[in-house]
Amino acid sequence: MIRRARPLLGTLVDIAVDARDERGALSAIEAAFAEIDAVHRCMSFHAADSDLARLHGSPVGQAVEVDARTMAVLHCALRVAEESNGAFDPTRAAQAVSRAMLPHPQSAFVPEYDANWRDIELVDEKHVRLCRPLWLDLGGIAKGYAVDRASALLREHDIVQSCVNAGGDLRVAGPRLERIALRILPASRLRFIGLSDGAVASSAANSILRADGAMLASGCIGASVVAPDCMIADALTKVVLAAPVRIAQATLATFDAQAWVQRSDGAESWENAA
Repeated sequence: MIRRARPLLGTLVDIAVDARDERGALSAIEAAFAEIDAVHRCMSFHAADSDLARLHGSPVGQAVEVDARTMAVLHCALRVAEESNGAFDPTRAAQAVSRAMLPHPQSAFVPEYDANWRDIELVDEKHVRLCRPLWLDLGGIAKGYAVDRASALLREHDIVQSCVNAGGDLRVAGPRLERIALRILPASRLRFIGLSDGAVASSAANSILRADGAMLASGCIGASVVAPDCMIADALTKVVLAAPVRIAQATLATFDAQAWVQRSDGAESWENAA
């Protein structure tokens, strides 16, 4: 096994691959790291030259060209938002900014408080239009997408077995069953799962906003979601924490996912387990 780690996405990204050719494996890992960095540059809320910054700096109603990676994430984000009845909503950045959870962006407008995911129009394969004043934050889904893209780059370099781990959001590729430790919060006990050709992502409730901009007050303190890909797993952790149980379970079923939920009373359970 060949393994390398690098600080990216606000965390430490670890990539491990099985390979007989060390030079080829290192080349594949470098390509994967470069792809993660490219995803970050496209969708960073902080960077002045990201696609999000250009959307926030353009007049409302103007179609803005974005990278294909950003468009792929937006397609997925809007689908999850629709399936979850808005429990996942990438337009809550204004509320996060007001709580100092995100920095104030350079913007051509002041967001409308009740603007939501339905006010994003994907005009064509390259252009996005904000139909109302709003700020986008893709932090709840883009890290998972970056992990998926890194995993895909490794496969393109003929790596059969790999694991890409970005601070607990990870994807395993290959037939071998990998033993993965889940720990959502520092005080949580470890739980182990077996994972092959799949992904897992975790989120804590104190990092999630409700649709009205308030922090969650439910009994859930954290969730880990197992799904076919990491982008979906990343987004669905927010759905599990923010949505009513009925909607969360239906959304998990739609995306063939399961969730390990931890509650403030110490209870733990699988949701939508097969």
